[in-house]
Amino acid sequence: MSLTSRFKGRIGRTAEDSKPAWNEFPRPRDGAPNVLTILFDDTGFAHFNCYGSTIDTPNINKLADGGLRYTNFHTTALCSPTRAALLTGRNHHSVGMRGLANWNTGFPNCTGSISRNAATLAEMLRPNGYSTFAVGKWHLTPMEETSAAGPFDQWPLARGFDRFYGFMQGETDQFAPELYTDNRPIDPPRTPEQGYHLTEDLIDQAIGMLRSQKSAVPERPFFLYLAFGACHAPHQAPQEYLDKYRGKFDAGWDKIRQQWFERQKALGVIPDNTELAPRNPGVEPWDSLTGDQQKVAARLQEAFAAFLDHTDAQIGRLMAFLDSIGELDNTLIVLASDNGASQEGGPIGVIDTFKYFNGIPERIEETLARLDDIGGPMSNANYPWGWAQVGNTPGKRYKQNTHSGGIRDPLIIHWPAVIKDGGSIRRQFHHVTDITPTVLEAVGLEAPEMYNGHAQMPVHGESMVYTFVTENAAQPSRKPSQYFEMYGSRAIWADGWKAVAFHKPGTPFEDDRWELYHLEEDFSECKDLAQSHPKKLAELVELWWTEAGRYDVLPLDDRRAQLWSPSPRKRTPRNRERYVLYPPVAHMSGEVAPSLGNRSFTVTAELHRPRADSQGAIFALGSRNNGIAFYVLGDRLVFDYNLFTHHHKAVSSMPVPVGDSVVAVQFEKTGETGKATVLINGQACGQAHVPQVLRMISSFGMDAGRDSASAVSDDYEAPFDFQGSIRKLVFDMPRRKAKEEREAQETKRRVDLSTE
Repeated sequence: MSLTSRFKGRIGRTAEDSKPAWNEFPRPRDGAPNVLTILFDDTGFAHFNCYGSTIDTPNINKLADGGLRYTNFHTTALCSPTRAALLTGRNHHSVGMRGLANWNTGFPNCTGSISRNAATLAEMLRPNGYSTFAVGKWHLTPMEETSAAGPFDQWPLARGFDRFYGFMQGETDQFAPELYTDNRPIDPPRTPEQGYHLTEDLIDQAIGMLRSQKSAVPERPFFLYLAFGACHAPHQAPQEYLDKYRGKFDAGWDKIRQQWFERQKALGVIPDNTELAPRNPGVEPWDSLTGDQQKVAARLQEAFAAFLDHTDAQIGRLMAFLDSIGELDNTLIVLASDNGASQEGGPIGVIDTFKYFNGIPERIEETLARLDDIGGPMSNANYPWGWAQVGNTPGKRYKQNTHSGGIRDPLIIHWPAVIKDGGSIRRQFHHVTDITPTVLEAVGLEAPEMYNGHAQMPVHGESMVYTFVTENAAQPSRKPSQYFEMYGSRAIWADGWKAVAFHKPGTPFEDDRWELYHLEEDFSECKDLAQSHPKKLAELVELWWTEAGRYDVLPLDDRRAQLWSPSPRKRTPRNRERYVLYPPVAHMSGEVAPSLGNRSFTVTAELHRPRADSQGAIFALGSRNNGIAFYVLGDRLVFDYNLFTHHHKAVSSMPVPVGDSVVAVQFEKTGETGKATVLINGQACGQAHVPQVLRMISSFGMDAGRDSASAVSDDYEAPFDFQGSIRKLVFDMPRRKAKEEREAQETKRRVDLSTE
């Protein structure tokens, strides 16, 4: 195509007999608002103070007081699918995000990425004059594609965003995160000792992006997608916030749940006739716990509360900035959670989540000795089921489930320029797919039929803009129905009725028992009407199958081990038995790095030490809580197997030579234990016994040629760069034996265990 084919001027032989023309700068309609979506993680219906809790969230309350609270808003029950649905306005199965971005089953509904036939909100807004920024958690890229080598076609910048700052995985350490900017990994700007916390950093970056944009091109509105790590585990907060909640939950989860339930009624976020759902399976009465168990459980809840309170304070900073530049009133703010409170802390909670994932029970005596670590840089904590159920008051079950505890979430919409009855409540049924059509209507755009050469599937959600009008406060929901499916559990809502089936993986789907609730009269799903209204139940179940066919839900698949298996695609790095690295290389996420859990391996490095005092990390996998590090300290070669802060070190009895040498560590797995041997130029010179071989080492990935953010070993502080050169770093990992492979898959399955 000629450059002049679309030229609107005139081309003559010279400039004197030609007429110039300039392309129009794309702009939205006059007065189009800025758009800010704030997404919390693993935060239940009751967790915000304005939804019933006793946790301080004054800035979220302020948004609710100036905007609208929705009490019938629903998500997908899991993080990546909710994010895909929020950003596209389409159902998560339809766009290929049936579950986590970590999964690719080979079926169209589970690819770990968003289909090109479903443009994101950023891809719709940017061509129409919006600046677009993504800050925080992404988790919408196949995790084997998150290395510095890409491919980058599913990273934020390739899905419509001008800038990105945050993390790619489903969770990260708040004091020492796996951090990325645009298309590359970076180190955190400060250390925990220097006062660093990720949530504060995210707000600093968001304000910086907006400040620059409004200074340079104030005519352009912005779309900021702000997705916190809060309140996903690990629950971590600055010490002053942890101190604030000391003793606040000593009454226990039964009394606190009742207290929050009563507050919800007083606030009007639940109907007066609502019943409090019975305890979920596995939740013991608080008074049946020992005093030590209560002490640990209360401290774990304190860490969660501190994390939420601290995040609220950062929202306050962002709101203050928007107000200071005169942009707050005409910014459409959508604040929500991606799913209900998490059950992944198990029945008693954990100070180190990877103990739970490795099937290692926490001894109460050991946890008590580390009680003051909970919530700080030395913990990776998650609270027990009992506190998660409190967060989901008044409903049943949790994140991952299609009962209300998993899918009913808080939603606040704030737009002073349009919403005139601030502080009001809206009770219409809505779903996360409704966010994108709401934004499109608010800014005066329609979803494109084609985008970058790809035909676009219809938007599945319904705009909520009609609810912004005071006169429509009591208008019925315009949404006719909505299906749900997660891990084989299913639900369908239509006209105030809900049918739901909890599925236990590994059992026949046809054996699942469907429950029936009339939500208009039974907000908390306490009165199962399946026996008394069989025709209504049959009607809804049939509707579920119809919707499942329409929105690509099928095939139903409950094979959890399959979900966590490495993808068989040829470009998938986790399928290799040998890695050859050329340090220093950019940080490698956990699903890109060599998989060293539950197996024997040998690591060989060709080093050059220019001086007798040259030291540093050869490689490090994991964090200060648990991991593996191989390094030179002084003139000695060291291999450290950090087993939840218990360090098992093989130290060479001879120095690493100045100049060139070949060093290695051989790790031999023998049953549940292991033996590490370090070698210098082929000579064994140090050993260590490892009493427990981890099946799953850490969510934090690998550094080669350094230890970047969270020092795996207690021998040094991060960053710990190798002060020389490493010509080659080779990982040889014989294929696991069948038993070891089964154990590894069982461990991965534990990551998302339900309470079946």
